[in-house]
Amino acid sequence: MPRISRLHYPVTALGPGRRLGVWVQGCPLACPGCIARDTWDPAGGHEVAVADLTAVWQAAVDDGADGLTVSGGEPLEQAASLADFLRAADAVRRRAGREIDFLLYTGYELDELRPPALAALELADAVITGRYRAAEPDGRIWRGSANQRLTPRTALGERRYRPYLDHVPERAPVQVAVDERHVWFIGVPARGTLPRLERALQSRGIGWEGTTWRP
Repeated sequence: MPRISRLHYPVTALGPGRRLGVWVQGCPLACPGCIARDTWDPAGGHEVAVADLTAVWQAAVDDGADGLTVSGGEPLEQAASLADFLRAADAVRRRAGREIDFLLYTGYELDELRPPALAALELADAVITGRYRAAEPDGRIWRGSANQRLTPRTALGERRYRPYLDHVPERAPVQVAVDERHVWFIGVPARGTLPRLERALQSRGIGWEGTTWRP
């Protein structure tokens, strides 16, 4: 049963079109400067049955979702349960009868992965690999540092993602989501965006606690 940090739909800042975003919980890589430190603790988040995740995905597909993005946390630390979910999600998209892609983020490089983790990638149409390196900012879309690589893995992945391999948007796509307790960001903000936002809010007498992009 996968352990999940959060779900969000629609996501428009992590992949083309309108997507379901799934953030898994738990990451041993602990990249300095990571925007999502709250997803590191493997005991955080909550377990969600594959059937329940699949129901959320079905609802997104019924609403016209163009794709599924899995991030984290480190998705490949939960390779077996992730593979179970992706197989179920693949059955949903096949029934939809239209092109719907799967994008997976991982901090690992492909040559670091062992068979169980590679099996979880079998249904991914594209993958973004590599640890986040705060000292190597990158303007390419959906990536946070220059070492990170976007790799199409299927014919659909080639059609959807090949145009974005070296694409540098005028402004990095970022969404802001709000729930009962938190404000959180979806996407890969350009370097310096969050500190500038924090200073702007402070100048207006607005503060926040528990920011996740610094120790």
